[in-house]
Amino acid sequence: MKVIAYLKQTCGWSGGVRDVFAHYNIDYEERLINDPNIYAEMVTKTGQPLSPCVEIDGTMLADVSGEEVEEYLLKEHLVG
Repeated sequence: MKVIAYLKQTCGWSGGVRDVFAHYNIDYEERLINDPNIYAEMVTKTGQPLSPCVEIDGTMLADVSGEEVEEYLLKEHLVG
């Protein structure tokens, strides 16, 4: 599974996403959106400016919480 997470350094929602990945031992690439180029990449991919955003095997989950990421992973049977 290839996971890219567009996150803020310090943010409750970003922390929740990190917690879900840690709970399920999911390796992911973290891209911090305080970098203007990374932020622009996220906005281009999602069509909106809010974070966190998580891309899982090409599917973009935009402006999500850790709970929403976990629901997606369970629904898609990516974790057990």
